[in-house]
Parts: sequence; C-alpha cells; structure tokens
Amino acid sequence: MESSRFGERPAQVEAVLKAADVLLRVAARSVVEVEDRVTSPQLRVLVLVALRGPQNLGAVARELGVHASNATRTCDRLVSAGLLSRREDLVDRRYVQLDLTEAGRALVGTVLDHRRRAIADVLERMPAASRNDVAEAMDSFAAAAGGEGIEDGRFTLGSGG
Repeated sequence: MESSRFGERPAQVEAVLKAADVLLRVAARSVVEVEDRVTSPQLRVLVLVALRGPQNLGAVARELGVHASNATRTCDRLVSAGLLSRREDLVDRRYVQLDLTEAGRALVGTVLDHRRRAIADVLERMPAASRNDVAEAMDSFAAAAGGEGIEDGRFTLGSGG
C-alpha cells in the first residue's frame, strides 16, 4: 500500500478500517436475529421510519432507490405482517403515511439493542482507561465526517444523530 495515497498515516487508516469491520460485523449479526421475520429492504424501511418518523411511499422509494411500485409491495408486506401501519396523511390526503406499529418498534428495538449491547461488550473488554479515549476519538471521527451517519437499517448502529 502506498503511504502517499493516505498521507503519512497508513497505520491509522488500517486501524480505523479494522474497527469499521468490527462495527459492520456487529450490525450484520443483529440482522441475523430478525432475518426470519423481515427481508433486508423491509428492515431498511422499518429503521427509516424509526429514525425519521412517519414516511410516505415516495420517501421510502427514494431511500430504497426503487420504483414506487416496489416500495408499495415492500410496505404492503410490512403492513400485512403487523409491523407498519398505513393511513391517509392528515395534511394531504393524496399521500399515505406509514408509521411503525408497536410490533415494528419492538423489532427495530431488538436490532438496535443488540448492536448497543455488542458494542458495550467490546468496550467492557477494553482497559477502563482507554474507553473514554475511544469514545472521544469516535466522536471526533464522526464530526470530521460531517456527523452524518447512515440510516440504512442494515448498517446503522442507531445513534439517532
């Protein structure tokens, strides 16, 4: 690997990549807990609604990067499964508003709680003196990246901002 491509910090880049791999493994393992109940696109919809609040079908289609008819089918399955509710928007009746049901909230909570527990377990295995340093470094890293995480349910760790 060329150090000039990454400035003079290739070891730092590799350390962050290693940590990112661990965080992605945490996210992937949490999805396994619910993959018998929802598909990956369905989980994305549920987390989107959990983090941003009620959505319309157009917003869901944009987030998934699919045609509105595909988003409709995905949401219909979630409504049928009792994880999402659908009602007319109170402001504009042309829009359908999608929101989580209690069961939908519980499913998203299961995924995000698993992620928090797994990260807490890793922190507990670290020397106590390093934990605050890691937290501060991660905050600084997130801030340097603009502070915007991802709301894709497959990967978000659910910080909520």
